[in-house]
Amino acid sequence: MNLEQLKGQFIKLYGRKPEKIFGYFSPGRVNLIGEHTDYNGGYVFPCALSYGTCLFIRKTNDHQIKFASANFDFTAVIRLTDIKQKQNDHWINYPMGVLNEFIKLGIRLTGMELLFSGNVPNGAGLSSSASIEVVTAIAINELYEAGLNRVELAKLGQRAENLFVGVNCGIMDQFASAMGKKDSAIFLNCDTLEYELVPVVMNGYRLVISNTNKRRGLADSKYNERRGECEKAVEYISSKKRIQNLGELSFDEFKGLKDTITKENILKRARHVITEIQRTKDAVSALKSGNLKKFGVLMNGSHDSLRDDYEVTGIELDTLVEEARKVEGVIGSRMTGAGFGGCTVSLVAESAIDEFIDKVGRNYHTRTGLKADFYTADIGDGARKLGEY
Repeated sequence: MNLEQLKGQFIKLYGRKPEKIFGYFSPGRVNLIGEHTDYNGGYVFPCALSYGTCLFIRKTNDHQIKFASANFDFTAVIRLTDIKQKQNDHWINYPMGVLNEFIKLGIRLTGMELLFSGNVPNGAGLSSSASIEVVTAIAINELYEAGLNRVELAKLGQRAENLFVGVNCGIMDQFASAMGKKDSAIFLNCDTLEYELVPVVMNGYRLVISNTNKRRGLADSKYNERRGECEKAVEYISSKKRIQNLGELSFDEFKGLKDTITKENILKRARHVITEIQRTKDAVSALKSGNLKKFGVLMNGSHDSLRDDYEVTGIELDTLVEEARKVEGVIGSRMTGAGFGGCTVSLVAESAIDEFIDKVGRNYHTRTGLKADFYTADIGDGARKLGEY
């Protein structure tokens, strides 16, 4: 993103005024392993990306919030008194939800002008929504001196998505966007929010993100259905052992309690969560010991479980993973994000990246009729201020 161009676009849109323009950035994320475990109180292992969302913002003396994006034609002007009114399914619900949470905290907002610009593929499963929420949160937190720390801002972004947008997401996406660190991934316990920054040493491999370009509307997908099925599994298991979420169970405990679950689909959902938590722990241990190939094997196991037990992949994601695993130099490939479209993440030898993009791209198009996009990903820092203009 060219910040000077964005500043020029901001001035063209809103005019020159004596008040300062402030710039902020918040990244998208990719989850290396630990999928659909966050809202179950388990472990995840995401990292922030160099891709993300810029926000240019200026305070005004009126009572209007003006929204615009360099990525979409839709703009809006909302009065502060109308901030609780949901605007259909437009992208402004994400920043509006954040503003609404600050209002609930008693922060007295004024009018403001906002211009967003993102290079996270929208709807791809790399958390463009969390990126928008977190960049809005850090801007409002600073400009209105709300005094929240980074973890509190991540939780505020999650509340905005849960309560205003209507998606029952866990904390992972907002946490990774707010707390990321260059060249490290975050080993996060989503129940306690204890976390550890783990250096990611690639030793000649790179992360390659492959976008199915099958759009998925998360709010109307089966995401909420899966969350409900996990809650049902907790009910079954609690007939013998009282738990609040599946993440409280060890693998061995689950083996002794799984017979309490009488519905096959509920058992499959729970089995994925329990085994995925164990895979995530094992993957972090493998990375710490320098065993990148074992990490790749565990990535493969994660995808297979998401396909067979959690049933959130679909032909597009499965095809990308199948074709990726055929390429020599690929040691792991899995879907990342909520599923039902979106992206895969693969560990690819640097020498094989060109072949990977060519072969996987051609074969994916032949099998699905869709054109995949590929991104060689760098692990970047979390949300931050860019400057004053």
